[in-house]
Amino acid sequence: MGAGHCFWILYLACLCSASLGNNAKINFREKEKKVLDQILGQGKYDARIRPSGINGTGPAIVRINLFVRSIATISDIKMEYSVQLTFREQWLDERLKFDDIGGRLKYLTLTEANRVWMPDLFFSNEKEGHFHNIIMPNVYIRIFPYGSVLYSIRISLTLACPMNLKLYPLDRQVCSLRMASYGWTTADLVFLWKEGDPVQVVKNLHLPRFTLEKFLTDYCNSKTNTGEYSCLKVDLLFKREFSYYLIQIYIPCCMLVIVSWVSFWLDQGAVPARVSLGVTTLLTMATQTSGINASLPPVSYTKAIDVWTGVCLTFVFGALLEFALVNYASRSATNKYDLHRENMKKKRREVEQASLDAASDLLDTDSNATFAMKPLVRHPGDPLALEKLRQCEIHMAPPKRPNCCRTWLSKFPTSHCSRSKRIDVISRITFPLVFALFNLVYWSTYLFREEEEN
Repeated sequence: MGAGHCFWILYLACLCSASLGNNAKINFREKEKKVLDQILGQGKYDARIRPSGINGTGPAIVRINLFVRSIATISDIKMEYSVQLTFREQWLDERLKFDDIGGRLKYLTLTEANRVWMPDLFFSNEKEGHFHNIIMPNVYIRIFPYGSVLYSIRISLTLACPMNLKLYPLDRQVCSLRMASYGWTTADLVFLWKEGDPVQVVKNLHLPRFTLEKFLTDYCNSKTNTGEYSCLKVDLLFKREFSYYLIQIYIPCCMLVIVSWVSFWLDQGAVPARVSLGVTTLLTMATQTSGINASLPPVSYTKAIDVWTGVCLTFVFGALLEFALVNYASRSATNKYDLHRENMKKKRREVEQASLDAASDLLDTDSNATFAMKPLVRHPGDPLALEKLRQCEIHMAPPKRPNCCRTWLSKFPTSHCSRSKRIDVISRITFPLVFALFNLVYWSTYLFREEEEN
């Protein structure tokens, strides 16, 4: 037999085997259709009746597991968060058992949920939610030979998340995902977490201002007037990223407070410069505070950020009041000095006039006297005697103990302008020290409180 004949024989054998394979596939799909018609045919399965429990009695057991695909946003002002997840339910319905054709038919796949009985699960803390239908609805139902049903769907949810913002922005928040039965009581339907790993989270989950530290699964059955209903929940623990708030809030506030202290180093006569600096920093700090409060809900308690911004605003306002005090002290000292000068001039004129009157009286009464005799002993009211007595008392007074504060303040004598200057010098030291003490108390208090609550 020639080589050409062998080639044609092999070609015909391949065609025959391919046609047989196609026929086998067609027959296999036909068997799938027959199985579906057999278990879900009209009059054979009623989706309105729940499956029986273990050994035909008791409630139906539905096991739940989740796969968290992404967490989009966590809103502080609305107290909510958005999550996209793959939600799976699995239960046993013995009415759906079928022959697996020697292990070749592993499961049947459906895309219509209304063909079989479904648990009436709902998300109790849901605000909004939607299914995904691009390109086709992201849902499937698998029926296994022993009657187990697996329902899987991809959904996006916006869920309520009540927050405690007392430690904001040094806080941790717990956001829950709650699932419960709407109509079936625990006597008919019970939800359980799937054994093993009921909740999975996508790797490299990125959140702009939070970090997902951990998650916990638990049960939350609720009792009402109509009965007890099965409930499951997942608690997601989020830690707020502090670096963003350090750069955007804390450091700018510190800079504004320090800038307000520049007023202490300016000359007290530079009124426009000191006033404009104080008012500008005060308005900037007020704007910063209002911007922070605009991004937070109006709560009745005091937050950690409120304490910080309030104290910083007080320091800036105090710097402005300090200049008002300096200006008042300077003007008061100047007025007193001018009044003292006027009084001294007036007294000098009175003394000169009295001397002239006394001299004229002596000339009139005793024209023969050529000169006046100086008294050997001065009267107690004599100014020169009083001056000598005061100097003696100073020399005889016991020496005072040295005091560093008095020594430092003695460098600024009590002249007409030194009192206001002394206020500025004291403020240069007092304001930074008090602000540093506030920082020490603030950070130690809230950081330790955060650790205790955790």
